[in-house]
Amino acid sequence: MSEDRTAAPPAESRPDLRADCSNCFGLCCVALPFAASADFAVGKEAGKPCKNLQADFRCGIHTRLRQEGFQGCTVYDCFGAGQQVSQVTFGGRDWRQAPETSRQMFEVFPVVRQLHELLWYLTEALTLPAARPVHADLRGALDDTERLTRQSADDLAGLDVAAHRGRVNELLLRTSELHRATAGRKAKDHRGADLIGARLRKADLRGANLRGAYLIAADLTGADLRGADLIGADFRDARIGGADLTGSIFLTQAQLNAAKGDAATRLPAALTRPAHWS
Repeated sequence: MSEDRTAAPPAESRPDLRADCSNCFGLCCVALPFAASADFAVGKEAGKPCKNLQADFRCGIHTRLRQEGFQGCTVYDCFGAGQQVSQVTFGGRDWRQAPETSRQMFEVFPVVRQLHELLWYLTEALTLPAARPVHADLRGALDDTERLTRQSADDLAGLDVAAHRGRVNELLLRTSELHRATAGRKAKDHRGADLIGARLRKADLRGANLRGAYLIAADLTGADLRGADLIGADFRDARIGGADLTGSIFLTQAQLNAAKGDAATRLPAALTRPAHWS
């Protein structure tokens, strides 16, 4: 029997797309900048280690991040890019022992992070039966993206990742259209909408397009989001207690971590209920 090249494992079965801090050189704690705000107790420049980063590249306050004012760290996800850059791209040479690698390592990390995020979305897209008409193209994009992650540091630093994202996004848009059509209804289009603080309690958002929507502090209590496209939606402080997110697509753990849910919130199988939810 020939191999089915349209099939793909579900995203939750790919540990390489989940952060493994034990095999990373604390890259998100060094390479990325952040400003003092409600999300970060203090600010720091890109390339400067966070004051909480320990000698073993672990966070010294990992279990107390929210209490210590570093909520922003709890809603960040590298999709496994940290261990990829640390162990594969740079072959296990860390920026402390080989300081000459630091500049390029910190430059490459955000690029690989974007590629790994695309791998997460493409892997999920390949599990959707409604997207079968574009499965072959999705598989090709997945293979191309994985190939890019294995390039040298020099090649990654020079990669036009925005152009690649644009090509992949066209396929993800088509996937979204096919999947949302299964809702069997004319769904609402809220792509990129400003829904900050919106009152959407028990709203019927089945099959809705919420790509890139601003849902900051929105009240989605008890809302029906089955089959909705949630790629890039900003869920910071959104109230989703009792909401049904099963069947929604392109939702990430970081988005859930930024929201306020509860035990009654229904989630896609690939994601877990955040520990800080009541």
